[in-house]
Amino acid sequence: MELKPDRLAAQLAAEPLRPVYLVAGPEPLLVLEAADAIRAHARANGYGEREVFDADGRDFAWSSLEQSFRAPSLFSARRLLELRLPGGRPGKEGAEVLSGYCAQPPEDVVLLVTAGDWSQKHAGKWSEAIARAGHFVHAPLVRPHELERWLESRLRQRGVRADHGAVQRLAERVQGNLLAAAQEVDKLALLADGAPLDAARMESLVADAARFDVFRLVDAALNGNAAQATRMLAGLRAEGEAVPALMGMVVMELNRVAALARVQARGGNLAAEFRAQRVWDSKQAVYRRALGRHPAPRWERFVAMAGGVDRIAKGRVRLGEEPGDAWLALERLLVAVAEPKAAALLS
Repeated sequence: MELKPDRLAAQLAAEPLRPVYLVAGPEPLLVLEAADAIRAHARANGYGEREVFDADGRDFAWSSLEQSFRAPSLFSARRLLELRLPGGRPGKEGAEVLSGYCAQPPEDVVLLVTAGDWSQKHAGKWSEAIARAGHFVHAPLVRPHELERWLESRLRQRGVRADHGAVQRLAERVQGNLLAAAQEVDKLALLADGAPLDAARMESLVADAARFDVFRLVDAALNGNAAQATRMLAGLRAEGEAVPALMGMVVMELNRVAALARVQARGGNLAAEFRAQRVWDSKQAVYRRALGRHPAPRWERFVAMAGGVDRIAKGRVRLGEEPGDAWLALERLLVAVAEPKAAALLS
């Protein structure tokens, strides 16, 4: 059975835990919260042991997951097994393991499968088997025309009353970033004091979550949003920022993606590298989308070009190099990160 994330809580309350759940989609907040709801419900129902498997590369041993299905528990009679499937595709062996589990799910085991990407091309007999034996929770992107309704629902759940103008103002502030929106709604629940909010009071209470800062600038580029990255860069320039002040974060993030790309290119353990790079689960989808747009050597090229931008900004150009325009060079770099076709601009 397929569920929307906002229907999951009611479904969990209305029936015993199913043996398997698939939570998938490109909206990190919705995937994270749906998975958290299933974990919490499992704990409340006595599933005291939790084991996590990261199937993020060709070297993942599906046999280890299959053996765990039938293995006796050491600490609890009931177990929650989690399979993280970042790309949304288990491959032939994984599909067989998951279909076999769904055909004969063991007692006192719940399997939670999470994926950071999903479309019809990811579906198959294995996901259909999960939908029959349990539930498939799809977490699609919240489109711009859906954002206000999503915010209204979120505010209502947190006990915040806001008129349409206030919701519009909040939507303008967060610019489609659900993680930022969730943080602002939680803050409003504390600050509103039960009083209804109009546009003016909303303006006074919320932080400018969509401010033109370097963190959001890099995220826009990694998410493939070239237009937003360009607009935010122009905003930073208008606010009087200097390119050298931005480059520390830009270089750090590009180095991080380059390191992840090297591990992915050699078929290594990407989940372990995420942990080594201290990338939270909720942020991993951003990096995975970026990794899917460029091969590993190009990320190394981006890092080198970022160093060039920094030198231009500081007036430390090498012999034979033109001084150049640091703002233009940075814009070209960010657009190329966001859009593979624009990579030619760096040549």
